[in-house]
Amino acid sequence: MILASEQAPVTHPTIDLGCGAFCTVNYDSLISSAIAIVVTIVVAIVIARSLRPDKPGRLQALAEWMFSYVRRTADENAPDAPYVVPLAATIGFYILIANYLDFFPITLIPNVHPANTDVNQTAAMALVVFILVNGYALRRRGLLGYLHHLTRPFELPIWARAFFTLLNVIEEIAKPVTLALRLFGNLLAGLLMIFVITLLLGNLPYVGPWLTGPIALAVWKLFDVLFIGLIQAFIFMLLTMIYFGMAREGLEEQHQSH
Repeated sequence: MILASEQAPVTHPTIDLGCGAFCTVNYDSLISSAIAIVVTIVVAIVIARSLRPDKPGRLQALAEWMFSYVRRTADENAPDAPYVVPLAATIGFYILIANYLDFFPITLIPNVHPANTDVNQTAAMALVVFILVNGYALRRRGLLGYLHHLTRPFELPIWARAFFTLLNVIEEIAKPVTLALRLFGNLLAGLLMIFVITLLLGNLPYVGPWLTGPIALAVWKLFDVLFIGLIQAFIFMLLTMIYFGMAREGLEEQHQSH
């Protein structure tokens, strides 16, 4: 009945560093993130040391297939930005490991929860992607070209492009917001479902604590962590690479016209 006693974290204990709202730290999220980072590094080292060029195993074949997909997709979207491959691969792998840690009843440990159930962490990762993508766009287009790109579509008259400029700015701001909230919302919803299953099935008379609760919880975790956790890591990684492709949209046509 260990699984059925898990609770979904909705609030986080904080430490106020005394310099305003931005200096309030969710220390449970720092602990959870540190655990996820350490486990990610350990798993990466184990995979790296198990690589055998002469006799690849199943794990190596899977790792090579995943990395080849990331490299191919990154080259299609931003062939002139080699840092996109390690960025996307690292983010996707970390999110996957952090999500898969929820296979274990880690919320029973004080001040530990699935790392990505704190919107501050998902927002931090999305902000890193946002800064790098826009930095890449500025480097490729220049400041004037970057600002001009925000006035697309260029075939419209000036008065119409002024309206679309506002929409384009909102779209750029919405990218990191949706990137962060999508990951956070899906994972938090999974933990809330654990709480609901515990209340509804884990507390049934006689059979709840030892039969219906644990079985329902195990089935839900198998679906939520294994499938949803994988999908969310893949989506975050894929959108990271797609945003780089969107940042260089139209550059080839612009160079050809010159």
